[in-house]
Formats: sequence, C-alpha cells, structure tokens
Amino acid sequence: MRLSQYFLPLLRENPSEAQIVSHRLMLRAGMIRQSSAGIYSWLPMGFRVLKRVEQIVREEQDRSGAQEILMPTIQPAELWKESGRYEDYGKEMLRIRDRHEREMLYGPTNEEQVTTIVRDAIKSYRDLPKNLYHIQWKFRDEVRPRFGVMRGREFLMKDNYSFDLDAKAAKQSYNKMFVAYLRTFARMGLKAIPMRADTGPIGGELSHEFQILADTGESEVYCDRRWLETDILAAAEGLDYDSDLEPFFRHWTSLYAATDEMHKPESCPIPPEELVSARGIEVGHIFYFGTKYSQPLGAVVAGPDGAEVPLEMGSYGIGVSRLVGALIEANHDDSGIIWPESVAPFRLGLINLRPADDKCRVAADDLYAKLRNAGLEVLYDDRDDSPGAKFAAMDLVGLPDQLIIGPRGLAAGNIEWKHRRDGARQDLPLDTAVGRFAA
Repeated sequence: MRLSQYFLPLLRENPSEAQIVSHRLMLRAGMIRQSSAGIYSWLPMGFRVLKRVEQIVREEQDRSGAQEILMPTIQPAELWKESGRYEDYGKEMLRIRDRHEREMLYGPTNEEQVTTIVRDAIKSYRDLPKNLYHIQWKFRDEVRPRFGVMRGREFLMKDNYSFDLDAKAAKQSYNKMFVAYLRTFARMGLKAIPMRADTGPIGGELSHEFQILADTGESEVYCDRRWLETDILAAAEGLDYDSDLEPFFRHWTSLYAATDEMHKPESCPIPPEELVSARGIEVGHIFYFGTKYSQPLGAVVAGPDGAEVPLEMGSYGIGVSRLVGALIEANHDDSGIIWPESVAPFRLGLINLRPADDKCRVAADDLYAKLRNAGLEVLYDDRDDSPGAKFAAMDLVGLPDQLIIGPRGLAAGNIEWKHRRDGARQDLPLDTAVGRFAA
C-alpha cells in the first residue's frame, strides 16, 4: 500500500484525553477515532491489526476442536429472566424495547442464548461434548469508560461455551481452553500468566484470568519468578487435545500466580526474593460453572441409563479489541509502537527518501512491486516529505522492519535495513532484499 494513497491520519502531538500509552499511540498512529464515550471507529491501520489478532484467536479455537457460530447482538430479555440474571446484571446491560414493546437487550455475553440453542438441538449424551464459539461485538455500559479500547463500552470479543455430560468431561473441556489460551497469547508474542480468579457475575466454581505483565497494567499481580523464564509455546507445541490434559494444567498452575484480590501475603508459598510483584493486564478469562445455566434453562440430555441429566458447562472469553491495546502496552518505546510480526498491520515499511530523484523512485517502485509479488505486505512511504517526518511516521506505526532507499546507498547498490524492535541498522545489497524477507 502506497502511503500517499492510504487513509492514515497521523497526529504529531499526544491527545489530551488519552491517559495511557496504548490510547495515545492508537490515536496518534491513525488506528482509531472516538465516536462517543467508550465507542471507537477502527480505521484501516487499526482494523488490519484487529483482524490479525482475530485470526490467531480463530485458528487456535479451531485447533482445539471448538466450532464457530454467530449469535445475534440483540437478545430477548426473557432468556435472561429465565436464567435469573436479568435483574442481577445491573446498569452495565443496555436494555431496550422494540416497536412492539418487547423487552430486548444488547448482549454483554451469551450464556443464555447459546444454552437455548444447544437445549433445543441436543437430546442425548451421544451428541456430546460440544464447544461453540463466536467472535462478535458486545456492549457493556461502563460507568467510566476510559483507556481507549482497553476499557470501552463497545468491544469485539471471542466467547465460547462448552457442553459436557459430567464434571470430569467438563474439566477436560476447561483444560483444552486453558491450553488454547496459552498458545493464542504466545503466538502474539505475549506471555500471559494464568491466575486463579474470582468468578464474578458469570458465576461458577473454577476460574482463571490470563494476565500479561506491563508497567501500565490496571491491577497488581504476583507471580513466581520462574514464570518469567518459561517458554509456553514450546511447552504446548504438539499437545494432543484429545489426550489427558490434566497433568499439563496442574504443572502450569503449580507455579504461583495470583491477582491482588486472591493474593494473601501471610500464606504465600513463595519466598519474598522469588516473588515478582508487577502490574497486569487481563487479556482472557475462563470459567467452569457446572449447571448454573443449564438447570434453570432446562438444557438436559438423556444419559447412558436414560435418565435426564443437566449439561455441565463452561464459558471462555478473550477481548479481541482489548488485546490490540494490551499488545501496544507491552510493545512500545518513546518513538511509537513495536508490533510483533504475527500481528503487524504490514510486514515491512519501505521508505523512499527522495521521491523526486528518478533513480530512487524507479528503484523504490521496482522493489515495492517485487516485495508484493513475493507475497509480502508492504507500507510504501512514497510521499514528498522530509526524511525526518518519514522516519518518525514509520517508527510511530511500528512495523517490524524498515527498508530505506536513498541516493547515497543506491549509488553503492545498497539499501538500509532497520529492525524496529532493537533499532539495529545495516546495509543490504538491493538485489538481495526480496530474498531476505520472502524466505
């Protein structure tokens, strides 16, 4: 994509309303614009990252055996009254009436909706287990929306729901999601630490939050220092989701990790010198809640002996749009964003320092075409602007690597390659650039 044609409204100064790094940088890098309090439009650069994150989430859900569906954003209030949550949920739920005065709501979550779908379709234990997920916009009327997409009112979420015959099978479903979440975040370059958590309004008996460590995190978390040295993706590689995952679960929950609400200093098993205290950002949450929803909603199946059994359930959430902000909180410097390659909006930035120079223009255009033909996504700064402005813009948007073409290097047959994360620079022969990144 040529930057001269791209819709990328960059800001030079930090917006006064942005309190945290990710909010400031998403606005400055032209990723989002606010529509109203806690509600944002996603512009081309931001939307590309959002779709990258969404795709990784989808791939890991599919790998685990979960099946994708799509449920409506507007739900009938009667479902929530049936489960007993309609009055309990509070003012965060947006309640509306249609033209026929039927009570409706903008779904903040989908336990009731999906339970009725399964209730009406599955009647026998032979059709279990099932795990259904969707990726959908939701709304929660936060009393004080702030921090950009980190705590907005409208947000994109992956939520899925498992249905099993008994508690043992339900724990296997829980463990599958535990593994899938660790893999999902690790693929994005994030070390997400599972921490035993309160079940909150979702309810249930077992719950884990997945927290990433960041200086700007919203809550205090505590963990065993060994967590900082773990390679979660390597540990989860090759795991068979149909095998017994309990040993894996027990191993990764045996290392101490707790949110501020669950941490008890007087009973903490980790010596002070081995305990890390840091700020954390929640990026995922999983719950096992047994028959909390299936029982009141009548979601039962015939068991092996013919007797009706209420389904054992769990639910599992990842804030997809929130993850974009969390990724920036964990990957930035004073110049801007530093995207991990797996979620970067473009793989490369190409900078032509002298668009008015015929040799530079021809060389840059030719390299741009070759990189695209090799399947690489490139943001090509072909604007007639100063080198300083171009460097600042490219650092701000944070693509993993930059290729820089200027008259001096071109005369020697070279271009400059800059790696965004560590700032390292080196000359590359122009004719090797495509092979270096297409490999």
